Amino acid sequence: MIQSRRHVLRLAASGAALAALPGGAHALDYPTRPVHIVVGYPPGIAPDIVGRLLGQWLSERMGQQFVVDNRPGAASNIGTEAVAKATPDGYTLLVAVSTNAINATLYSNLSFSFTRDLVPVAGIGGTPFVVTANPEFRPKTIPELIDYAKANPGKINMASSGVGTGPHVSFELFKMMTGVDIVHIPYRTSYMPDLLAGQVSLAFSPMAQVIPFIRDGRLRALAVTPATRSPALPDIPTIAETLPGFAANGWYGICAPRGTPDEVIAKLSAAITASVADPGLHTRLVDLGVEPRPMTTAEFGKFVADETDKWAKVIKFAALRPS
Repeated sequence: MIQSRRHVLRLAASGAALAALPGGAHALDYPTRPVHIVVGYPPGIAPDIVGRLLGQWLSERMGQQFVVDNRPGAASNIGTEAVAKATPDGYTLLVAVSTNAINATLYSNLSFSFTRDLVPVAGIGGTPFVVTANPEFRPKTIPELIDYAKANPGKINMASSGVGTGPHVSFELFKMMTGVDIVHIPYRTSYMPDLLAGQVSLAFSPMAQVIPFIRDGRLRALAVTPATRSPALPDIPTIAETLPGFAANGWYGICAPRGTPDEVIAKLSAAITASVADPGLHTRLVDLGVEPRPMTTAEFGKFVADETDKWAKVIKFAALRPS
């Protein structure tokens, strides 16, 4: 009788454990196999490097490999769709970037929804953009640029790496808030040679891309785009100092397929937050031009929602369409 009762209790315990596998018990052991971090861009550029730095840190501390899986194409939509449709078990993650929030409105025919099919895990940091120009360009400050552009409508041009990119929509926000007529020139290859030569008037550029040229005098920085000045260029004013309320940034975070167990999300969020606070990884991010800015799941979720709403208004105002 006693043996039979023990057998029943063991069966009951086993059943309870199996029932809990999608949640608590599963999360307790997570991860038990390699985790794929999908990057919607090719190797060697900032989102890929951020993903690899994070993956290495997590691999060393969580007992399993976190492997970067590059899925470039369609302005990162291919990789994002792969994660949105993946099994929600915590073993497929996305390096989410500001472009994801832009694409949510820019592309009207996607087979997934960035805000509905993915859930935020944690924020990593931001990448400021810098308004840059050849030193021979007449305006030296944002007030001078606005005055000159209004006096010379259509005569200034602004280069970008493509329609709908973070720098491009930041420029469109600037146009929306000032009413200036500046011509956008999207490049399929690098615009840096033309910007350095003065062939194009200015660009809203990722800081990591232009800071060496600013420091050696080949480019002039008129302003940075975040709400506050950047520690990397503390003497350069923000656009908000002229246009109160202006703020634009590239950013990085981690998302997972909707339905991923809350316990897995919580475990990942805590690990990612710890990684960004780690002095070694913190320094590597800063060297890359990323300002570490850890955000919890709730904070990152609100941030993504706010970013998606903000850029939706800009895209609709400027009537932007994918190129």
